[in-house]
Amino acid sequence: MTHKTFAERMREDRRLVLLRLLAEQNGYRANSSTLHAGLHHMAVAGSRDDVLTDLTWLGEQGLLRVSEAVPGVLVAELTQRGQDVATGMTFVPGVRRPSAR
Repeated sequence: MTHKTFAERMREDRRLVLLRLLAEQNGYRANSSTLHAGLHHMAVAGSRDDVLTDLTWLGEQGLLRVSEAVPGVLVAELTQRGQDVATGMTFVPGVRRPSAR
């Protein structure tokens, strides 16, 4: 059994929070700057580059649709699969599974 590093756990947590932030938005979409501010508000560590990297990765997993609004700013839209991961209905390695409520 491999143990995750603290950085890996933080990345997985940040990805879950990004999905949850999108789930709360009207239209299930937001830009990377807004999402970065949301992470900061929730006291989740992450640079703007971390957010861009995570959004791209989440898009590659089919959890988001990602487009570039202007250079360096991405727009992310939650997919149904992303919603399922955000609510714990589906598990994707690399995204922390939400805790039971």
